[in-house]
Amino acid sequence: MGVATDIRNTSRAAKLAQALLWVESGRSGKRTVSLFWRIFSLNAACLIVATALLLGPVTVSTPVLLGEALLVIAGLAALLVGNAVVLRIGLGPLHRLGRAMGTADLMVAGDRPEVTGPPETAELIATYNEMLDRLQAERAAGAGRALNAQEGERQRIARELHDEVGQTLTAVLLQLKRVADRVPGDLRADVTLAQEATRAGLDEIRRIARRLRPGVLEELGLTSALRSLAAEFTHHGLTVRHHVTADLPPLSPESELVIYRVAQEGLTNTARHAAADRAELGLRSLPDGVELLVRDNGTGLGAAPEGAGIHGMRERALLVGADLSFASAPGHGTDVRLHIPVPTGDRP
Repeated sequence: MGVATDIRNTSRAAKLAQALLWVESGRSGKRTVSLFWRIFSLNAACLIVATALLLGPVTVSTPVLLGEALLVIAGLAALLVGNAVVLRIGLGPLHRLGRAMGTADLMVAGDRPEVTGPPETAELIATYNEMLDRLQAERAAGAGRALNAQEGERQRIARELHDEVGQTLTAVLLQLKRVADRVPGDLRADVTLAQEATRAGLDEIRRIARRLRPGVLEELGLTSALRSLAAEFTHHGLTVRHHVTADLPPLSPESELVIYRVAQEGLTNTARHAAADRAELGLRSLPDGVELLVRDNGTGLGAAPEGAGIHGMRERALLVGADLSFASAPGHGTDVRLHIPVPTGDRP
């Protein structure tokens, strides 16, 4: 399975082109003035005014008179305010860029800083945005290769469990059945217990193999796979309801696998950590794509740091250009939402 292409590359390229146009227009002087000329012009104007006042009728007595002192203080205040205004306007985009750099996360597809300000600042912001896009694309490609290798390893382990361990346990179960027909009556109960334990182990091996390699996804499609997943997690006090619409747009195999794995990990977290008795699994079509929702009525996320499961979900979402979010469910519990955009031409 190959690495999926991020369908938002077109919009990012458009943003980058717009940023470069902004920079070029700033260089040509059509839309903005460089930061150097802004500061230089203001300082030059202040020095010219000060020189004109000194060469003009304004004089400073010894000792300094009150009116003269007020005039000098007012001129100094005007110079300081002018410089502060120019620096605030010129360096404002740099402050915004600094805040964006401090909160940047390659695992979360967020908005890029707006390309504004003088040409120097605009060029710096545009370069930073281009660097983020390149790093995010490289990380997505690396994550895609790692996840593809992981899926291949899962399929190999699932085949070995099913073909080797499963067949071995089946042979042991048949042998125990033959032994149970021959042993004395006082030992038959022990052999029966061994049979039940072997049968339970065989069922567990098959369940693990199904989770490692979702054959139902390949054979029956995403809708049936999600319904089977909901039925699989409905046990031991947890009831999972599923709502999967039938009018889904065509999805790539990578997107279907990401949806299935995110739903599987979300329900696994619910069953293991949420202490919930109800959960919902939904997949619906939106005007711009599809949305997966995994909701429970458990204890919520709390302040616990993100574990390997959530980290893996974020990597899978990044692989197909999807948005993954975690929020508190109405009342209490957790909402896991995965939004996968679908190009307009692929929607029904």
